[in-house]
Amino acid sequence: MNNKVPTLEEIQNFEGKYPKQLWYLFLVEMWERFCFYGMRGVLTIFMADQLLGLALSDKDSNLKYGAIQAFVYAFTFIGGIFADKILGFKKSLLFGGTVMILGNLIIAFSPQDFFYLGITLTIIGTGFFKPNISSMVGELYKEGDSRRDAGFGLFYSGINIGALLGGAICVYLGTSPDYGWSYAFLSAAIVMFIGLVTFILTKHSLGPIGDSPLMNLPASKRTTNEIAVYVGALISIPLIFIMIKNTDYTDYFMYTIGPLAVLYFLFETYKEKEEAARKKLIAAFIFILFSIIFWAFYEQSGGSLALFAKDNLHHNLLFFEINPNIVNNTSNSLFVIIFSPIVGLIWLAMAKKKIEPNTVIKFGVGFLFLAAAFYVFYYTRFFADAEGLTSLNVFTLAYLVITFGELCLSPIGLSIMTKLSPKRLSGMMMGMWFLASAYGQYAAGLLGAGMSSPDENASLVTKLQGYTEGYYQLAIYALIAGILLIVVSPLIRKLMREVK
Repeated sequence: MNNKVPTLEEIQNFEGKYPKQLWYLFLVEMWERFCFYGMRGVLTIFMADQLLGLALSDKDSNLKYGAIQAFVYAFTFIGGIFADKILGFKKSLLFGGTVMILGNLIIAFSPQDFFYLGITLTIIGTGFFKPNISSMVGELYKEGDSRRDAGFGLFYSGINIGALLGGAICVYLGTSPDYGWSYAFLSAAIVMFIGLVTFILTKHSLGPIGDSPLMNLPASKRTTNEIAVYVGALISIPLIFIMIKNTDYTDYFMYTIGPLAVLYFLFETYKEKEEAARKKLIAAFIFILFSIIFWAFYEQSGGSLALFAKDNLHHNLLFFEINPNIVNNTSNSLFVIIFSPIVGLIWLAMAKKKIEPNTVIKFGVGFLFLAAAFYVFYYTRFFADAEGLTSLNVFTLAYLVITFGELCLSPIGLSIMTKLSPKRLSGMMMGMWFLASAYGQYAAGLLGAGMSSPDENASLVTKLQGYTEGYYQLAIYALIAGILLIVVSPLIRKLMREVK
């Protein structure tokens, strides 16, 4: 193995379609996403499990799911800033991965007793891990390299292979009478360990990418700053623990961090000397605001749709029998893996004919697909039997539609953040993108709780009516957001200047 450390120029002057470092980051992210989506898939059903889980009501499970996911993404904003200013992406990733493994192991040891402590650690770990790997992918390319979008497309398929495997295996282990919840959380810890080892073995190939920004300081001063970050992260454990345990505190946190993040963003934008760079930052901010709405709807998959799948769906998909929650947790990833290359080819063919829609229109189209998907989720009510059980096939069709919405928005979102941000603010802007997801997740929990029946002994028919009525409302709101984006697209395009 050649351990020569390449320069940034050598990395960016790669031949062919993808730099080799992208494949290493792809593998690391794949295992991390297995861990993340495996956990996400079992959270709500574990919390609502009356016998072996936390025995929470559907409403509380939705609220806690929203809170946990919100903290995961809010911490990516904080982790992004610390990586930008002190740790650098590599050390941030190593620290985050280690803490995630520890969190999963603690839950696996005794899910009912140590769930909140373990989940607190996984929140902190993901915050340090998640924004930095995307930023490193962006740095593999020179400014204006047209291969960047294809690189993020490949990276995105890595995310989805991990999500597919994690979603299926963790739900299977957790809900199987032969294994149980401990095995689900243990499998997440094992694959995260594989991901971390992969990164340690390949990180030399990244050269200076992801090194600490404080390389010019004496080593002792740099170490002091790094230790302060690690200690600060550990001090925050009791704080997050309390806020997840009582979701009222989550509300206060979300009311505080959002406005603070916006003020910090405005401060950094005001400090930016070039007018063009300021306009690009404002364009990025508009994308971020719309993404909050998208994720609030999309993330019903981990909350209300998980409970809907648990209670209201038949176990027959086409010609075979399957746990509906495995379908709920994996069909989207499977469809992304299948259709992502096809959608990419469609964009390329349209670009050759000079009719490819711009990024803003793609975002708008993403919302239109989202609206159609939730209309299909609503439409499941017309296939229900007298007991309130409905068609898994129609439910899966809705996921196919939602996938096209996601493919119009999410891979482009990561890429556009790296294109519109000045280099000194790339970690902060990636963090802002994930913080928008935090607000989306938080809103998803509130929306899901609003749809769930307040009466725990409600019939399946009542639950079906409550959830599907909620999905109908979401379809209308998504339609309005999509039309609005398409109408204002010329204004946003102006702000983006030369960025496509």
